[in-house]
Amino acid sequence: MMPRWKGKGSQAKANADPMSKIVSQLQSSLIQSETRGLLSSCSVLVEVDAELADLLNRSCFGRPRNTAQENKQWFQLDMEEAFYLCFSLKCLKVIGEDGYIKSNEELWDYLKSKKPVFPISYKVYSHLRHKNWVVRSGLQYGVDFVAYRHHPALVHSEYAVLVLSEGDNDLNGRLRVWSDVHCTVRLCGSVAKTLLTVIVNSNNQGANSPSCLEHYTVEEQTIKRWNPERSREDQTGPKNGTKKV
Repeated sequence: MMPRWKGKGSQAKANADPMSKIVSQLQSSLIQSETRGLLSSCSVLVEVDAELADLLNRSCFGRPRNTAQENKQWFQLDMEEAFYLCFSLKCLKVIGEDGYIKSNEELWDYLKSKKPVFPISYKVYSHLRHKNWVVRSGLQYGVDFVAYRHHPALVHSEYAVLVLSEGDNDLNGRLRVWSDVHCTVRLCGSVAKTLLTVIVNSNNQGANSPSCLEHYTVEEQTIKRWNPERSREDQTGPKNGTKKV
C-alpha cells in the first residue's frame, strides 16, 4: 500500500522536514530546559512553553490539554510515549505523586502495575519509533497502534498494528481463530490500512527491569486479503480463439 498524502505538497513538506530531525530537536529542547513530567494515573503531564508545545506537536508526542490556567500549556503523554522520552531518548524526568523524580526502574514498575502488558507494548512502540514511524493509539480501530509515515496532518496512517508475543497468552487471543483474523483484516481494509502484527519474543527474559528490552526480539508480519483479480497472471486467449479462464 502506497502512502496516502493529504493534499498537494504534503510529501515535499515531509521530505524537507524528516521526523528524525524533529525528534532530535525535541530531545535537545527537553534536555536544555530540564523538563519535568508529572505522573498522573496512566499518563504523564508536561508543562510546556510555546516552543516546546510546537515541537511536541510536530514530533507527535502527547496531546495538548486545556486548563483553567491561561498562562500555562500542558501536554498529556501516554505510557509508551513518556517512557520513550525518559528511557530511550533520556530527555525527560518524571516526578511521582510523592514529589520525587522516579528512576527508570521505578517508573517501569509503576507502568507495569497499571498495564501488565506494558513491557511488550513498549517494545513494539519503541521498535517503530526507532524506525522513525509516528505511532499513535489504535483504539478507535480495535488495534494497539496505528503507524504514520510522517505527521498525521500530512499523511494518513498506513498500518494498523497488533502487538503479539511468543507463547500462549492473552495477547495472542485476538487472532486465535480464523474469524478474528478475517474481521480484523476486513476492518483494516475498510479504513485503507494494512494489518501489521509485531510479535515479541522475550527469549526467556523476565520483565523485572527495563534492561530486559535489550534481549527482546521482534518479528513483523503483514496480513492482507488475497484478491484473485489482482493476483492472477494476465491470461491471453489461445490461437484457436477460445477464451482461457
